[in-house]
Amino acid sequence: MIKRPSNDYLQYHAHVYFDGQSLALATSLCERAGELFAVKVGRIHQRLVGPHPRWSCQLSFDQAQFDQLLPWLESNRQGLSVLVHAVTGDDLADHSTHAAWLGEELPLDLSMFRT
Repeated sequence: MIKRPSNDYLQYHAHVYFDGQSLALATSLCERAGELFAVKVGRIHQRLVGPHPRWSCQLSFDQAQFDQLLPWLESNRQGLSVLVHAVTGDDLADHSTHAAWLGEELPLDLSMFRT
């Protein structure tokens, strides 16, 4: 069963995953989230970065923005997978224990955090 996001932490990242066919959708979704919810929108990575298994864009937000942003992302993601995780300073826990999903759960490469 896919773990759903809950508002338990002070800071969060949401990683919107996409490919070449869904690039325009993901770009629009992330830009609109930034406009509507004043979240920080990161780069639109058209390559693999960090532990992420697909191209991605990071949204940075806090606990106060969570309850408005997450239902909107769920309603507007149009099939895109979104990883939502806490930002606590423990990258391994943040991307595993403190992680949840909107849409399909994708395998992350957490090896970089196990040094």
